[in-house]
Amino acid sequence: MSTALIPSPGGTERFANPLRQIKGVMAQPAVRRSLPMALMVGLIAAAALAWMSLSTPTQKTLFSGLPDSDKAAVTSALTTANIKSRIDEGTGALTVGEDDYSRAKMLLAGQGLPKAAPGGYAILDQLPMGVSRAVEGERLRQARESEMAKSIEEIDAVAEARVHLAMPEASVFVRDNAAPSASVILKLQGGRSLSDAQVSSIINLVASSVPGMKPEAVTIVDQMGALLTKAGGNDGAGAASDARIDIQRRVEDKYRTQLIALLTPLVGAGNFTAEVQADVNLDESQATRESYEKQGVLRAETGNWTGNQKDGPAAPGGIPGALSNTPPAASTLSTPQAANGASGSAQPVAGGAAPDAMKQSDQYQRAYDLGREVSVTRATPGGVKRLSVAVLLRDPEKGRRTAMEINQISDLVKSAVGFDQARNDNVTVISRKFAGADATATSGPAWYDNAWLPVLARNGTAILIALLVLLLGVRPIAKALMKKRDDAGTRPALGQPGGAASGDGMAVAAPVSLDQLENTRGYDDRIGAVRGFTRDNPTRAALAVRDMIKADAK
Repeated sequence: MSTALIPSPGGTERFANPLRQIKGVMAQPAVRRSLPMALMVGLIAAAALAWMSLSTPTQKTLFSGLPDSDKAAVTSALTTANIKSRIDEGTGALTVGEDDYSRAKMLLAGQGLPKAAPGGYAILDQLPMGVSRAVEGERLRQARESEMAKSIEEIDAVAEARVHLAMPEASVFVRDNAAPSASVILKLQGGRSLSDAQVSSIINLVASSVPGMKPEAVTIVDQMGALLTKAGGNDGAGAASDARIDIQRRVEDKYRTQLIALLTPLVGAGNFTAEVQADVNLDESQATRESYEKQGVLRAETGNWTGNQKDGPAAPGGIPGALSNTPPAASTLSTPQAANGASGSAQPVAGGAAPDAMKQSDQYQRAYDLGREVSVTRATPGGVKRLSVAVLLRDPEKGRRTAMEINQISDLVKSAVGFDQARNDNVTVISRKFAGADATATSGPAWYDNAWLPVLARNGTAILIALLVLLLGVRPIAKALMKKRDDAGTRPALGQPGGAASGDGMAVAAPVSLDQLENTRGYDDRIGAVRGFTRDNPTRAALAVRDMIKADAK
């Protein structure tokens, strides 16, 4: 069985191969003549596409998830400021060029855009009906976080703030109740920092905004990941240690400020640097002293004694005429009471001893109120035990400073800081050339740090690609077309040796007719005539070939 394709009456194959059809189309004279031009146009289009893709700056997301009203307002503001913006069709994010990102942020912040983004307690207004208690609690916590972040952003040094609250569920068991805690992330302004007092203010602000939260449960971190809260918390020991370090820093800053104020008019700003190290006595002592008017004076005495009188009457003594010469009154004996507490008088025991009339006893207690002085002395920290000062001067552009000039400046520095030889204070002043001072003063930023370098590199790459396409693609094709045209114009007509000359000296091929084709003698002449006739009459030549194919088929 034959598998050959049977030609159709029209002369084409019924199930032709697509590749063969393409080759047939490309083999047509008109297509072959227009192929170089189409290739040149394609190369130019490719170069233009490469230029457009490389010349477009890299896009950076400005905002994402904005409502349509905010998108319209932001786009209008950017267009007014000649900032090109795009809206991503897939995500809906608003993007701008990387070079215009910072300028767009500042412009929109100055105009208060975007405005429609809900924040704070406005989130609660968007709660739908019938939400669960868990969702309502999360929205309330989110509103509190947003409000506290806005309050923290009111501080000048804070650019942005985010607050995360951890509020555990309340339990009926007291020991299972966990205290709430908070984490604060701060983005500070460029070149700004927070003092310890400002950090403490933020801690107390957050702790006071949540019921049951203690200041120790608040953690603050800046955008560099540095922990701003003290590890020791706000206990007494940590606060005392911070206070002592702060005292030393204030003392050193005081001396450094005095040196800057003294040396700036003398040598000029930027021509010196000064460092101060103060050994500050941070010990706190307290003493109490109590003194009396007289030393060794009896203040209080308590005692008793018992004795018997001597035999015989006592000799008179004392000062005549004074009461001391009066004899003592007769002693009266009292009746002792019963030991068991019974009523009635005790009767003398028969046969018992009579009381001794000569026995005497005395009890005394003496106390003297003397004048006294009590003094309490409390020495607070802050006294300087030793001071070290180092001053580095810049040498002038021409010459060097003399030893006399350096000694004079050293004496001024000693007078400014209160130099005390008894404390072993040390003051050092030297003069040297500053490293890299001239290069830093005369030159600006490095060339690779300029903002125009990425734009120049991107545009230069696009131009280079376009030139390579033109030189390596378009130019050879154009030269080939021009050469082919010149060859076709200067070549003599086939079958007409020499051809006909035109008025400008170029040979022009004469048209070949059917009569000339029939009257041609010789194989070479006939082939040349056929080529000339095919060139001048391509349609008639195609029809002739078709008729010959049909004749052969019959």
